[in-house]
Amino acid sequence: SLVVGLIESGRIHLVAEGPTDSFVPGTRYTRIEDNYPMSEVVRTLAPRFIGSRDDFAASYPELWEHIEALELSAAAYLPLIAQARPIGALGLLYRDKQGFTPEERSLLVALGASIAQSLARAMLFDQEHDLAEGLQQAMLPRRIPAIPGADLAVRYRSARLGRDIGGDWYDVIPLPGGRVGAVIGDVQGHDTHAAAVMGQLRIVLRAYASEGHAPATVMARASLFLHELDTDRFATCAYAEADLATGELRLVRAGHIDPVLRHTDGTCRRLPFPGGLPLGLSAQFGRLDYPVTAMELDAGETLLMCTDGLVEKPGADLDEGYQWLADVVREGPYDLQDLADQLSERVDERAGEDDLAVLLLRRTGGAAPSSERLQQHIAAADPEALSAARHMIRAAVRAWGAGERADDIELVADELITNALLHTDGAAVVAIRTLPGIDGERRLRVEVEDRSSAMPRRREPGEAGVSGRGLLLVDGLADVWGVESRGAGKCVWCEFTCPERGC
Repeated sequence: SLVVGLIESGRIHLVAEGPTDSFVPGTRYTRIEDNYPMSEVVRTLAPRFIGSRDDFAASYPELWEHIEALELSAAAYLPLIAQARPIGALGLLYRDKQGFTPEERSLLVALGASIAQSLARAMLFDQEHDLAEGLQQAMLPRRIPAIPGADLAVRYRSARLGRDIGGDWYDVIPLPGGRVGAVIGDVQGHDTHAAAVMGQLRIVLRAYASEGHAPATVMARASLFLHELDTDRFATCAYAEADLATGELRLVRAGHIDPVLRHTDGTCRRLPFPGGLPLGLSAQFGRLDYPVTAMELDAGETLLMCTDGLVEKPGADLDEGYQWLADVVREGPYDLQDLADQLSERVDERAGEDDLAVLLLRRTGGAAPSSERLQQHIAAADPEALSAARHMIRAAVRAWGAGERADDIELVADELITNALLHTDGAAVVAIRTLPGIDGERRLRVEVEDRSSAMPRRREPGEAGVSGRGLLLVDGLADVWGVESRGAGKCVWCEFTCPERGC
């Protein structure tokens, strides 16, 4: 027979015994200082060879009382030592053997050393897996926020049913103005380091998006961050920013696989769109330009974003994986939570060996820009952010019913933004909001904040002047405007009056 015990919290835990029933009641956990052969070899770090029944009975009377019926004739107990410390003990029990030759003793000692190394590696693997799994679960969002105008579902599944941990992640980011950001990504590798890098990337992507940066800028800055991080890993990522009021969808891809669109009738199509290099690599090679693809997401349509663990299968073509996915989604349930569960279950049928992250976003319709403050951050020399700010202003004034004043508001806002970017050294923040008025009227206020303390002044440009008309334009079109100090910077604001029913 054979018995194996491992040291746990200062005690020896019997973890295996067989093939015959050699278990002794009360010995599942024993103390290292007890008078048992396993305890002795752990204390002394030396093997114990018992050559006869009399030797066993004399040395360990309490144990012998329980195993005498097994008709043992000899036994060998070997310490399991790894990295110069005991991790447990191995016992070999014989019925038809008398003593041990020197060759047998040497062979058994070598066997014990080999088993100890194997067990140490297995224990280290389990510890690393538990650490990585805990780290990964801590880094993933604990909950997905409720987003007005959208239904959401997310799932994560480790490779090979939890035996591996990787850097796959998802995130949902509420943005001002009824917009939402959806992120799916995959850090290279399947270890604790990949999980740690994933967590840091998720945080910086969320921070850049929440600041109001355009999707291309979010990707470029995340790539620079990863490049400057002390790691040799890269990451693929896809980022979608959806305006739930207008249905505008802007997509950016960094070496990631394409998303899938499910139409209201259940049919699906792959969305191949141009992308850039993976995060980290684009910064390394100086190719930080990420093309942005704009499209419409109609009410009832669902955007499916995933990592390659969902569509890749060993020995199969990627197109085949997309066809399989389209069939599952088309035939699957309408409810997003049920569909996400089915995708996680069905992927096991494909014998995939990679991690899996899935994010489903369905535009439900009915969302409208909030009358609260909408804000957009614009970095210097960032045309994508400038375009996004103009879109935000345009969508807000249309949705709030500015009517005939919509063009004036857009023009004045554009002038203020341009002035801030041209005449200061840093970024600008543009905001728009509605304010209560009097006599059935409301006010729409535009604010542009920068980091320069220099106050703007209105001046006459002259007949040949090419500048100086911005504040004249603001003064002529806005009902009222002004400048406020904001710490080390300032805020230039203007207001427009519009009917209550319009705003």
